[in-house]
Amino acid sequence: MTKGERNPKIDPYFNKLKKWKEEFELLRDIVLDCGMTEDFKWMHPCYTFDNKNIVLIHGFKDYCALLFHKGALLKDPHGILIQQTENVQAARQIRFTNVQDIDEMQLILKSYIDEAIEVEKAGLQVNYKKNTEYIIPEELENKFVEIPDLKTAFEELTPGRQRAYILHFSAPKQSKTRESRVEKYIAHILGGKGKDD
Repeated sequence: MTKGERNPKIDPYFNKLKKWKEEFELLRDIVLDCGMTEDFKWMHPCYTFDNKNIVLIHGFKDYCALLFHKGALLKDPHGILIQQTENVQAARQIRFTNVQDIDEMQLILKSYIDEAIEVEKAGLQVNYKKNTEYIIPEELENKFVEIPDLKTAFEELTPGRQRAYILHFSAPKQSKTRESRVEKYIAHILGGKGKDD
């Protein structure tokens, strides 16, 4: 496999890093060894194969990680893939806290990256939960009855926006809090906007 080339437009990102600098550099080398194209998406180094997103490198306070876009489809023989939250359906992370861990895992990481490339080549897709599988909170249902235009506007939103609202409205334990969340976003929904628009 041809080694991927560093994209000079992304060098400033790596040069400015204060935390995880060594770790990111080693991850970058490992990923590029797998023949990927280096890009910058979602404010992170992202690696593609035939213009398909395969993996990105990102850092957090307590760890840095490789995030596989279709990680849910990987076999994970070493049990190292992590689902960030229960609502993340496709992506999976492999987390690191130091450069030694990454160095020791180079061959394993390359095998996961190679498998992720094969998943893309095979055209495999993650079976996402349908929005109909999510329970619409009672507080939102009540507003739909009270304001029929709200139900229409909600149904016209993209599936991702609908899901974001359902998850946000359902999260609080108390009905009063769920109700106030619904109230807060009525104008957004009527305006055809997503929760974070």
